[in-house]
Amino acid sequence: MKTMLLLVNPCAGQRKGRRYLADIIALYNRNGYHVMTHLTDHAGDCEQIAMELAGQVDLVVCCGGDGTFNETASGVLKSGADVPIGYIPAGSTNDFAASLQLSTNIMQAARDVIEGTPMYVDMGTFAGRFFSYVASFGIFTRASYLTPQNAKNLLGHAAYVLGGIQELSQLRTWHMRFLLPDGTEIEDEFVFGAISNSTSVGGVLTLAKERVDLCDGKLELLLIRAPKDLKELAECVLALQRQTYDSTMLTFRNTSSVQIHAQPEMDWTLDGEHEPGHEQVQVQCVHKAIRIICKH
Repeated sequence: MKTMLLLVNPCAGQRKGRRYLADIIALYNRNGYHVMTHLTDHAGDCEQIAMELAGQVDLVVCCGGDGTFNETASGVLKSGADVPIGYIPAGSTNDFAASLQLSTNIMQAARDVIEGTPMYVDMGTFAGRFFSYVASFGIFTRASYLTPQNAKNLLGHAAYVLGGIQELSQLRTWHMRFLLPDGTEIEDEFVFGAISNSTSVGGVLTLAKERVDLCDGKLELLLIRAPKDLKELAECVLALQRQTYDSTMLTFRNTSSVQIHAQPEMDWTLDGEHEPGHEQVQVQCVHKAIRIICKH
């Protein structure tokens, strides 16, 4: 009999993982899996269990939001085990799951783990931490980790958007410098930035699918400059909506790494979780870091 480690965040999203847990386990039992189940109860718990047990099973499956997936993938990567990962999206936004085109139906996503095929996906490193789909700063960023869990459960995606809109009235800019491997240097005042491996960022921005490859050894760098007036703001919004990135308000690059110089008091978010500010930080793409089961 094959063995599976099932990691469930019982508080993610609308607590679907908890509600469907018995059905999920029964499904996997019927398909020949002995399931070891762990319900997470604190930050870092999922990563620790995955790191300890990934090498002892045939398959690791997580059920929760992008933060749960981040911990699972980080734990598997740190374990050194080349074990495939199944992802049952049950969070509020599920940005990374959207990029992978995973089903939003809990039981269908669980079935797809059995019927799908593992594919290699890149990850990123940021100051010693792994991220599966985004490291970001600026407007909308704080909303992802400051919005209360009960508000996320009730409003879902809308909670992030509403949280970000509340920040517009107190828009803050950050002076930053980015150094790319080819010698390009980008320095300016920015209101938002993201280094990502996803077509969906923060549930707010959507990147053009033809510009994003989840396993090309590169991350996508998107920077939004501070608008000086309503005309520049309108230009920026239009470029983002059209996914053209040709506005002077935007910078868009594909890069394997980036050296960042920033104000140390500026906080970041990694896959929706808080990361303290850094005066200098190196972000690096880890090519073919993990294998995720997908059914397309």
